[in-house]
Amino acid sequence: MMASRMRSPLGRAIGLGSAKEGVDHWWAQRITAIALVPLSLWFVASVIGLAGADIETVQNWVGLPLPAILLVLLIIATFYHAALGLQVVIEDYIHTELARLGLVVAVRLLSFGFAVAGIFAVLSIALGSTS
Repeated sequence: MMASRMRSPLGRAIGLGSAKEGVDHWWAQRITAIALVPLSLWFVASVIGLAGADIETVQNWVGLPLPAILLVLLIIATFYHAALGLQVVIEDYIHTELARLGLVVAVRLLSFGFAVAGIFAVLSIALGSTS
């Protein structure tokens, strides 16, 4: 007990896990945030441009390669960014290890599920199988 109190904070922290994981998480969140800026601006401008259009016009627009690709990228970046952000909130405010793990897993699965559903919807419209 006495020896552990004599160690420096760095000495006590060594062996408690890799600091690299946090850096990777931080970078991933920043990269997705940067990607979301032009994608979101494009999406808002596109929605404004399509305001008042009929469903066929919107379906034809989604069926074009560039809008379909950009919509899929927007969906991926949005749900990945959200999962990363929610994970940080969970890790900061949930102190029970089992609850923290369960919530992080649930957030990841829900984010993945919503992303897959969104991508499926875009591809269904783009490929014309909306029946």
